[in-house]
Amino acid sequence: MERGSGVALWRQIYEALRTEIFEGDIKPGDMLPTEKELSESFDVNRHMVRRAVQALSERGLVVTRQGAGTYVPETVVDYAIKKRTRFSEAVTAQSRVPKSRVMGVDRFKADAHQARMLGVRKGTQLLMVRIIGEADGIPLSLGDHHYVASRFPNIEKLIAGFGSVSKALSEFGIEDYAREKSYVTAHIPSREEAELLKQPVQRPVLLTENINVTPGGEPIEYGRTLFAGDRVQLVFEPNA
Repeated sequence: MERGSGVALWRQIYEALRTEIFEGDIKPGDMLPTEKELSESFDVNRHMVRRAVQALSERGLVVTRQGAGTYVPETVVDYAIKKRTRFSEAVTAQSRVPKSRVMGVDRFKADAHQARMLGVRKGTQLLMVRIIGEADGIPLSLGDHHYVASRFPNIEKLIAGFGSVSKALSEFGIEDYAREKSYVTAHIPSREEAELLKQPVQRPVLLTENINVTPGGEPIEYGRTLFAGDRVQLVFEPNA
């Protein structure tokens, strides 16, 4: 460290760590040393280290998980939004290992918006399945999948068993379906959503809303999915 150089100590730490990340000395997926280790290595107090790491985080160069430390994020996954979008196919195409986990199930009556999306009457009983989508064990998405309960009874058990929405739908005779519409906006996650995605609550996510329909045009699923903005890049392929 060059004390008295006119460059703040935290800035020098930031530049040193940034260089290590860019030159590959600290690789995607690697954990940074602890605050204690960094403060000893640079011979500074922890406040200086904390400020440097915060600057790295603000620029998306590192991600901090509560209780798990700070790491360099993996390469961003390109997630194609096309006529037939399948999570497992999109992740596998990036040479990553996909996994879908059911995190919760809820039953309620459709509000006006949900009813319009699914083409049913307001008040129709719906089944909502909350699913975490992972790549190599890292959360990429948190999706709330809505179905008409009478049309897809106990679909949550099939999704959990197969680890796939497509395979679960095939048990109801739906071998093919397509995305009719997609809406994308920026969204600040709730604390629960941020915890499930293992990201800071103040970091925006990408919110997509979509309607999936049968080849005959019958709505079968209304989806509301949050994508971790630092891990996923949405790629629109309208003709695919």
